[in-house]
Amino acid sequence: MAKKDPRIDAYISKSADFAKPVLKHLRRLVHQACPDVQETMKWSFPHFEYKGVLCSMAAFKQHCAFGFRKASVLTGTAAKVNANNTKAMGQFGRITNIDDLPSERQMLSLVKKAVKVTESGVKSSPRAAKAAPKPVRVPDYFMAALRRDKKALAVFESFSPSHKREYVEWVTEAKSDETRERRLAQAIEWMAEGKSRNWKYTRRKST
Repeated sequence: MAKKDPRIDAYISKSADFAKPVLKHLRRLVHQACPDVQETMKWSFPHFEYKGVLCSMAAFKQHCAFGFRKASVLTGTAAKVNANNTKAMGQFGRITNIDDLPSERQMLSLVKKAVKVTESGVKSSPRAAKAAPKPVRVPDYFMAALRRDKKALAVFESFSPSHKREYVEWVTEAKSDETRERRLAQAIEWMAEGKSRNWKYTRRKST
């Protein structure tokens, strides 16, 4: 069996009490299913490597996580679904105890499948292309105000869709006409100065 990385021993010992048995259980299963696996620490949490990254595990304040590097080409992943198994890093949701995981037999099978996928040289399925951002719908009154200030209009038109949306939503979500007009006037002023909606929170570049 491959040697264990003492950094992972330290990681487990520093984890919350609920997490320790989960991490030890996962570690044991990975080694049992793949005796040649190598341990390492990447991005401050444990990884298991076999001809590349095979899988990884992590502990957080209230849950653990476990996932395979090439999960997209694994079949039969049967993570249990329960009240605790909500969205989290990895393919098994929020793991708070060993019972949140598939059975030991299933986990061993999954690790062995991951090893075979790695040995076959199959690559992860490409991520689906992100949908194009929806165009920003600018109200007529907003555009009319922009056209009265050429600088503001030029800046607005140079903005990315997200920056445009920030200004439009800030103005249109006002609960009263008075607030809307005040925000619109402020928006025009800031844009004429070349500022984004959240310019106050943008970190200034050091000179």
